[in-house]
Amino acid sequence: MEKLSLLENINTPDDLKKLPVEALPQLCKELREFIITELSHNPGHLASSLGTVELTVALHYVYDTPDDRLVWDVGHQAYAHKILTGRRERFHTNRQLGGLAPFTNPKESDYDAFIAGHASNSISAALGEEVANEMLAKDNPKIKNKHVVAIIGDGAMTGGLAFEGLNNTSMIPNNLLIVLNDNNMAIDPIKGGFTQYLFDITTSSGYNKWRYRFYKLGKKLHLWNEKSKNNIQRFNNSVKAILSKQQKNIFSGLNLRYFGPADGHDVKELVRIFREIKDYKGARVLHLITVKGKGYAPAENDQRTWHAPGEFCVETGERNKKESALPLWQQVFGNTLLDLAKSNPKIVGITPAMLGGCSLDIMQSELPDRVFDVGIAEGHAVTFSAGLAKEGMLPYCNIYSSFLQRAYDNIIHDVAILGLPVVFCIDRAGLVGEDGITHHGLFDLSFLNSIPGMIVSAPMNGNELRDLLYTAQTAGAPMSIRYPRGKVPETVQDTEYKKLTIGKGRKLKDGSQTAVLSIGAIGNAVQSAIKDLDVAHYDMRFLKPIDTDILDEVGRKYKLVFTAEEGILAGGLASTVRDYFAEKNIDCRVVGIGIKDQFIEHGTQQELRHLCHIDEDGIRQTILEKIRN
Repeated sequence: MEKLSLLENINTPDDLKKLPVEALPQLCKELREFIITELSHNPGHLASSLGTVELTVALHYVYDTPDDRLVWDVGHQAYAHKILTGRRERFHTNRQLGGLAPFTNPKESDYDAFIAGHASNSISAALGEEVANEMLAKDNPKIKNKHVVAIIGDGAMTGGLAFEGLNNTSMIPNNLLIVLNDNNMAIDPIKGGFTQYLFDITTSSGYNKWRYRFYKLGKKLHLWNEKSKNNIQRFNNSVKAILSKQQKNIFSGLNLRYFGPADGHDVKELVRIFREIKDYKGARVLHLITVKGKGYAPAENDQRTWHAPGEFCVETGERNKKESALPLWQQVFGNTLLDLAKSNPKIVGITPAMLGGCSLDIMQSELPDRVFDVGIAEGHAVTFSAGLAKEGMLPYCNIYSSFLQRAYDNIIHDVAILGLPVVFCIDRAGLVGEDGITHHGLFDLSFLNSIPGMIVSAPMNGNELRDLLYTAQTAGAPMSIRYPRGKVPETVQDTEYKKLTIGKGRKLKDGSQTAVLSIGAIGNAVQSAIKDLDVAHYDMRFLKPIDTDILDEVGRKYKLVFTAEEGILAGGLASTVRDYFAEKNIDCRVVGIGIKDQFIEHGTQQELRHLCHIDEDGIRQTILEKIRN
């Protein structure tokens, strides 16, 4: 522990402030070593947090947290923040059941100003906190010195919400500081014109020196006040444009004071900058250039892989790859879509910054002109897909379930009302595991089920996924296909595709006592749970339109019926079956097996399924208890 001699004595930011500025580079070195060592055997988001070590140290060194608010966007930048704010001794529990949360969450620590699982929310949330502080300060002088900082990075500036927040920040009086952590990466390299725009922004060192001197002189002469601020800022922006040869700057154009770009890995310079601009009145942007994976060569050289690399050897950088004969669900999707696209020129693939995560990179490698990575912009991804479909293309819009929630209005307004044939390929449906509460895909069945004209489906295995993707070509309507994270349950047969009848399920097992209706991959756990029970099993395949022939059959044969779904029960399969039986006056009790009305924390998929009683043991126990009673 000698090499971590500084870090081991820091339990709060107050301890950090006792260090001289000259010691901060050594502390940053120790922080990196700690993060790398911990994540080598307890996997998490490595590269993002390595890129923000100096930024985090400087922020906590200058600002008085937790009274001053640091709003992180997204939370996987914030491992150093967690370590410096009293959670170093528990960091080994990060992402584990009952341990530290994978992202920042105020329920875990007062130092976490806001929740940060999905991208692009920091500016809006931080602006709200800043304005609230200003309003409350009128009645409470103790609040006057509070500062609020939004730290946005890892591609989050490509999200529409970030621009909405930026626009509103320029419209109302506030003192928000926005730190733009510009590393040109999300999980994959960022696409789009705004990235190139940030790359093109330049500011001379001479201008920076002049600007700071002018600002300090203004403070001494009491030039800064609300009446003069806008005029001075316009003058400042004009001078900046001349000196930097930059004819336009979106931040300056919004009357946001712009600082940078600056080296995001020079911790002593960052401390100086934060001290200089900390008490400046008015909204401002500090643009920092950082390297994702900074300080660990394997992560710097392959930033995409090392975003979340799993277990690895620190010395060699060799990753511990767990071999399996079974492919991942998203790999089945990626290979199938490429195969279908080769024979159907109308098929295009769309993803919001999850090219590698959803395996659309498989199609991109062979058909690059027919794959579109739109950045962290789920709403745009859906409406862009709608536009493609409107003019005759067949878009397969691939989005993680929890991220699809952000595009709900776009699905209704831009796709469903017009009945456009957009295929929503919903990855990471159900319990995703260690990413936890912000990432579980538990709501898609319910919220899509409520949309008129939407076809809602879920395959039980990889072969059904192939057939559903094939069938979707001729659906002629909006269609969703959801599948979970992880390996498919059985070998995928590379055989001829089957066109499935939309709205029709299948009987897998006969039984006289009762029946289980399942949808999606949870059907495999049901199969195992009832293999020696006198219980029938139906794989519904489609939630909407639901197979009413199956419902009529089980309604006639059984007084007790179970439904099984890896999603929230409200509005899903259980609700749909109950509603149908009530409408048809079928006297049948329905017991829903799924997620109750609650949010689920983090842990492995196996642990969480066990806790929610939707694994093999939980399903079997529920069935036996209800049959006996």
